[in-house]
Amino acid sequence: MAYHPKSDFLSVMIERGFLADCTDYQGLDEALVKGAVPGYIGFDATASSLHVGSLIQIMMLRWLQKTGHKPIVLMGGGTTKVGDPSFRADERPLLTPAQIDANIAGIKQVFASYVTFGDGPTDAMMSNNAEWLDGLNYLDFLRDVGRHFSVNRMLAFESVKSRLDREQSLSFLEFNYMILQAYDFMELHRRHGCLLQMGGSDQWGNIVNGIDLTRRILDDQVFGLTSPLLTTSDGKKMGKSLSGAVWLNGDMLSPYEFWQFWRNTTDADVGRFLKLYTELPVSECDRLGALEGSAINDAKIVLANAVTTLLHGSEAAAAAEATAREVFEKGGAGDDLPTATVTPTEAADGISIVQLFVRAGLSKSGKDAKRLIAEGGARLNDAALTDAGLVLDAAALADPVKLSAGRKRHALVRLAD
Repeated sequence: MAYHPKSDFLSVMIERGFLADCTDYQGLDEALVKGAVPGYIGFDATASSLHVGSLIQIMMLRWLQKTGHKPIVLMGGGTTKVGDPSFRADERPLLTPAQIDANIAGIKQVFASYVTFGDGPTDAMMSNNAEWLDGLNYLDFLRDVGRHFSVNRMLAFESVKSRLDREQSLSFLEFNYMILQAYDFMELHRRHGCLLQMGGSDQWGNIVNGIDLTRRILDDQVFGLTSPLLTTSDGKKMGKSLSGAVWLNGDMLSPYEFWQFWRNTTDADVGRFLKLYTELPVSECDRLGALEGSAINDAKIVLANAVTTLLHGSEAAAAAEATAREVFEKGGAGDDLPTATVTPTEAADGISIVQLFVRAGLSKSGKDAKRLIAEGGARLNDAALTDAGLVLDAAALADPVKLSAGRKRHALVRLAD
């Protein structure tokens, strides 16, 4: 990065690896030095929780506030009805207004852990684009806003081009998404003085459209900044684990499972993830990331504790670490392991070990569970499990049963009350 910023926020973004691109480094830097800059990131409400893939954006909002600026969390109550086509192979399923409202209620919980809301100049605020999108008159919108968009230019954006190059359908509904997102930026600027939109690098085209629209209609300058699209060092998309999405809401993924996700980070990613997902000094992140052999495991525990503390609090992080130590070092069951239940009726009839591995989230399917057992990766109460046909009855489930997939993934199965 050749640019040397004067502002704390841009310095942090560059130094910690958050920055992929910026529409105007110097202009944004000068605005940041002058005073509190309101900046936003939009989150569509496609599920009742965000997952780890959104955490880099949430951390950017946190750093914006920590360096003296105003984070705006924009909930996509309106745009979720359309669906962002960026770098997707197919159209998003359409949700009802009631589903969208329920998802927004679930998503809101997370942000209070990362930013402080209030009415002050650097206090975070939450907005919902349904406020201005739901009441739009289509003909007025086409005439006043649509005329500023060139279809030729929209077709050239990588997110659209990649769909068309693969001859995958792109509906007119989705094609409108980038116009709506551009309109969001202009509205937030008009209503709240928002000067900055941030997002993943797949949002570059949408952000540039918003900057252009704001200049054309309001004759004002606003800025855009993108973060790299994160993949792990082995090429996997950030936010997914073997058992599915790594949700941020505690009722969808326990703090222990969240902690364990970070504890299982690949060695090569530890230093980078410490910079992005914790607030440890960069020099300490570099030191920990450079550890080798078994010492890197200590760095992974630091990472897991720091990230879990930010989201779920220090007590949850300490409990997760204690459970992990009990499970790994002493072979115990641990109080905080994810738990699956079996009803008394099911237990009376007997339930197969394969079903239990699926129910506990340790295998994606019965076939996956059978393969795990055949390959010697499954354990029952810390003993090797070799019989995929094993059936557990009420007597076997009188006490909680511990299942393990490999050395790092564990769950308990108990009888429901």
